[in-house]
Amino acid sequence: MRNLIGGIVLLAAALWIAAPATAQNHPSQDPVVDTSAPMTIAQVRRGEELYAGKCANCHGAKLEGKTSTPLTGPVFAGKWTDQTAKDLFARTRTMPYGAANSLSQTQYIDLTAFILSRNGAATGAGDLSADPKALAMINVIPGGGATAAKADAGPVSKTTTIRAISDIIGSGPTQDELTAAGPKTTDWLFTNHDYQGQRFVDLDQITPANVAGLRPVCMYQLGDMNPFPNNPLIYKGQMFITSRDATISIDAATCRVNWRYDRKSRVPASYGLKMNRGAAIKDGKLIFGTHDGFLIVLDAGTGKEIWVRDVSGDPQNGGGGFTQAPIVYDDLIVIAPAGSELDVKGWIGAFKLSTGEPVWRFNTIPDDNEPGADTWPSHEARAHAGGSVWGTLTLDVAKGQVFLPVSNPTPDFDGDARKGDNLYTCSIVVLDLHTGKLVWYYQVTPHDTHDYDLTQASPQFSATIDGKMRNLVVAAGKEGTVHVLDRDTHKQLYEVPVTTRQNTDKPWIAIDTTKGGERVCPGAIGGVQWNGPAWNPDTGMLYVNAADFCAITKDPTEKSTGWLTAIDAANGKIAWKNSMTRPILAAVTPTSAGLVFTGELTGDFDAFDAKDGKKLYSFNVGGPITGGVPTYAVAGKQYVAVMSGAANSFWRAAPGSSTVIVFALP
Repeated sequence: MRNLIGGIVLLAAALWIAAPATAQNHPSQDPVVDTSAPMTIAQVRRGEELYAGKCANCHGAKLEGKTSTPLTGPVFAGKWTDQTAKDLFARTRTMPYGAANSLSQTQYIDLTAFILSRNGAATGAGDLSADPKALAMINVIPGGGATAAKADAGPVSKTTTIRAISDIIGSGPTQDELTAAGPKTTDWLFTNHDYQGQRFVDLDQITPANVAGLRPVCMYQLGDMNPFPNNPLIYKGQMFITSRDATISIDAATCRVNWRYDRKSRVPASYGLKMNRGAAIKDGKLIFGTHDGFLIVLDAGTGKEIWVRDVSGDPQNGGGGFTQAPIVYDDLIVIAPAGSELDVKGWIGAFKLSTGEPVWRFNTIPDDNEPGADTWPSHEARAHAGGSVWGTLTLDVAKGQVFLPVSNPTPDFDGDARKGDNLYTCSIVVLDLHTGKLVWYYQVTPHDTHDYDLTQASPQFSATIDGKMRNLVVAAGKEGTVHVLDRDTHKQLYEVPVTTRQNTDKPWIAIDTTKGGERVCPGAIGGVQWNGPAWNPDTGMLYVNAADFCAITKDPTEKSTGWLTAIDAANGKIAWKNSMTRPILAAVTPTSAGLVFTGELTGDFDAFDAKDGKKLYSFNVGGPITGGVPTYAVAGKQYVAVMSGAANSFWRAAPGSSTVIVFALP
């Protein structure tokens, strides 16, 4: 069986397509010389060389977009037609990702000249100047009113049904089943297991004494090399998986395919949102969002479309696309777009499950005259200010409240353009589920200048603190701290760092970049990422995975590691913590048998003792693990599924083909 799993590595190698060569490998087309133009060919060449070394890995060797946005073509033109070189120069200074302001002004202006030239600007007899007044006179897109090329008329989709499972799924799960999902549920009905996001499962067939006997029993490969942070759903022995462009149902015990839904996006593949974190399921329907802004409902038994609706507007012009899993209650689907760095002005909305009709919308970046607007300097500062939501939502069913983690403001690192607290960025926001009205919020990082997205508004749980039983919720994110809040008083009770923290109080743009630069921890991709803490009521502990990812202001990143930390929820003290060789991005799953399951970027699927953190089992699946590790039961037998596949390139992990591997005892 180890040879079977080893085949993943071989297949991944066979499917791997080499990354584009650096810009130097592609002969440049000499720009037309125009003596009235603001840059020289020599300056463009200097910018091209810088781009190849500092930018091409994320934006593509031909500026086509790779792990980050394209810098030429219709997507870029759609965003930058009405903006000037002054705006482009300011945005360029926030790069490279995680190392803003790390180059000299001359280097940044040379990069700006190169990008302008690739978007049609001619060259002339003098270099482009960094003078703001001069830059403000130059349009990024020549002509100043050019419009982006129109996208395809619409998406194309295809469902292949190999085995209909309508007789198994029926019209479930019902609302009662979803509401009752908790420790005793042997299915996995939400990306984080239940409405509260606790991830705890009352299954004890696999124990500390026998976990070493776990073996892979089946696997399914999606044929996808995009990042794979998916958390699947399991209902009545059937698993539902989403990737960027496909949604698939397989048997959760045998990996036999039931049906597969493939879809061609209306946005080119270079667009920045290249993954899907999960779906929702209710009443025989499977619900998910797409990276180009559509909400789709499929028949969970056959994979056939029930309805498809464009709900975000044009994702190429600030509408946003979806990477998070929606949450569903009664006839409401709640979902929010991701992409703070893609000119999104953040929002979250509710839509009818029956028809897709909009019900309510809340602006996470306030409009004029809305509460919180006065925490921004101007309407213009809020127009494309980020504040997207890509972390998992949770629900307090008793109070009818939805909890959401709001990400960073933009520009990410330059706070001078957006003075103020910048609500509701980097905040846990609580809304009335039925109306979308604000109930309360807690801002973890006012006026963020480090790209410290809040990624978690989970789990919700109850525990005794200072002799009193309290209803609690965890707020956590890329600033690397777990904040435990009282859901009734809305006050923070304690906070616990779960990764290295250094220089977090200094605005990034003010940090010294001379003499080797300064160390900032966490860096822009550190801290707690999309898979957040889990709660174990038996041990009274929170279990948290984190990336210990620092940055040096003169260099892009420093070697990164990770932590798995157990926190005593009664007092906020660390019960144990394990240092890992790489950042830990996978989900954490505790069980009533006293185990904690998770995975590593190295491809190791691990099991730890929940009480003391001792590693009891490890199995390398052949590719990075950045998604879910659910455990569930089918016909009375306990299984664990591992989502293995590619990670975004900045994690520096080996490439992998998106694969589901299911484990069980012999």
